[in-house]
Order: sequence, then structure tokens, then C-alpha cells
Amino acid sequence: MIRTLVRRSSVHRRLLAVGAALLATIVPMTAAEGAAPSNSDLEVVRIDPDPAGPGGTTTVHAFIANLGPEQTASPFTVTVTLPDGVTAERPFFPETCTEIANGRRVRCTFLDAVARFDSATALIPVRLATTVPINGTLTGGRVEVRSPEDKNRANDERPFEIHVVQDT
Repeated sequence: MIRTLVRRSSVHRRLLAVGAALLATIVPMTAAEGAAPSNSDLEVVRIDPDPAGPGGTTTVHAFIANLGPEQTASPFTVTVTLPDGVTAERPFFPETCTEIANGRRVRCTFLDAVARFDSATALIPVRLATTVPINGTLTGGRVEVRSPEDKNRANDERPFEIHVVQDT
């Protein structure tokens, strides 16, 4: 009886080892890596942030629409460049966003697929310097999207402006 248990254990161990080896070759491939490239057209839709006063905060909405004809199959990157006198302020959404260029740029990676005619948005809170002029407009802000699948680069970036108002 003990001999039978030992034999069965050895067989079970071998099967587990084979199964683990098979899983090790399959699991590292994510859905985005395994999917064939799609034919998707990502477009940046311009949305100017709400006005803010010197030293105040507002939020940049980096709104990306998928015009199709297919859903995205690969990760894509959204980069927000801020105007002079504005710095990014955490927390960002999604959590994959990171500051670059001393807080003047934020880069976000979107890993999930975006369906045809659907959208994705990065939310970047920003703070205006106390020295920005009241009743002025801060220009030079830009939202840009990059995807290896996007064949129409003409709509992949848009400017935005922040209107500076007196705090009430």
C-alpha cells in the first residue's frame, strides 16, 4: 500500500510540474500583447479646464475618443503638456500617470481596450502660480495621444487654454 501511494505521488508531481511549465509559457502573454493590431483612430477632443485664480487649482481633462472602425488592441499613451506658470499636482487619474519634465508634463498609459465610439479620459489636477496675470489666458497647453495602431495622426493632439480669473 505504501508503494502504491509513493507511485501515485510521483505521477501527480510530474503532472503538476508539466502543468506548471505549460502555464509559465502561456501566462506572461497579456491580452494586449497577444492581440493582433487593430484599425483604430484615436482623437484628442479639446476641453479647456475650468478657469482658476492665481495660486488656485483646476483640472485638465485629457479626453480621447476612439473613432474606430475597431476597438484598440494595444496600450496607448496620453501626454499632457502644461502652459508656463502651471504645474501638475497629484493625485492623477488613472494611476498609471507619471510626472515628467519637472511637473510640466504628465504621461499616462492606458492598457485596457477602448471600444469603437467610446472614450478614455486622464484627469490631471494643476496649480497656477501665484504670479500669473489676472484676467489673462495661459496658452501653450497641449494634449497628445500616441498609439502604434493609429494611422491618422492629424487628430492626435490639441491645444488647451486656462483662463485666469480673480478669486471670489
